[in-house]
Amino acid sequence: MAINLDRNLLAELGLGSLPEAEQRALLSHIYETLEMRVGMRLADQMSNEQLDEFEKYFQAKDETGAFRWLETNFPNYKEIVQEEFNKLKEEVRQSAPQILQAASAPAANPVPADPATLATPPNPAPAYNPTQNPYPNDAPTVSPTMPPFGTPPDPPPPTPFPGPTPPPNAPFQSPPFGTPPGQPPPPVTPPQPPAGV
Repeated sequence: MAINLDRNLLAELGLGSLPEAEQRALLSHIYETLEMRVGMRLADQMSNEQLDEFEKYFQAKDETGAFRWLETNFPNYKEIVQEEFNKLKEEVRQSAPQILQAASAPAANPVPADPATLATPPNPAPAYNPTQNPYPNDAPTVSPTMPPFGTPPDPPPPTPFPGPTPPPNAPFQSPPFGTPPGQPPPPVTPPQPPAGV
C-alpha cells in the first residue's frame, strides 16, 4: 500500500479544514516523525557495521542506494514503514480536535492593525558609556582591589598519595583487592603441587 502524505490524508484524519499553511506544516511534521520512527526501529535491528554502511548512503545523499540497501538487508522494511504510519495516523486522528481548536484560536500576540505602527522603529537604547555608573546612587560599587563575586578561593594544596612512593621508572603494580591503602600487598606464594604426587 502506498503512503500519500497529502490533503486527502488530512481530510481522512478530520483535518481538511485547516488553513493551507498549517496543512503544509502538519504534513511536514508527519513526514519527519514517520521518518524518525522508522529509522529508530530499523536502527534497533542493525549491527554496528550495518549502521555504518547505511549511514554512508545518507552522508552521500544517495536515497536510491539507501533504499536498495534496505531492500537487500531488511526486506520487511516496507512493513515497518506501514506499521509506523498506521500508528501515527491514529495518533493524529485522536489529536485532531485539539489541533483544530489550536488553529482556530486567536494568536497570543496579534499583529497591530495600523501599518504606521509597524514602520515606526522602537526607541533606541542609550549609547554605552563605560565611565557612567549604570546603577542608582544607593547601589553598591565594587572596589578594584576586591575580587568579583563568584571568584573561587585559592584551591587547597594537593594531598600526597597515602602509600609509599614507588621508585622512578618502576612498573605500575596494582595492589590486590582488599589491601588497605598504604599497606604493602600480601606476598604471592606459588601454587604447591598436591600431596602424594
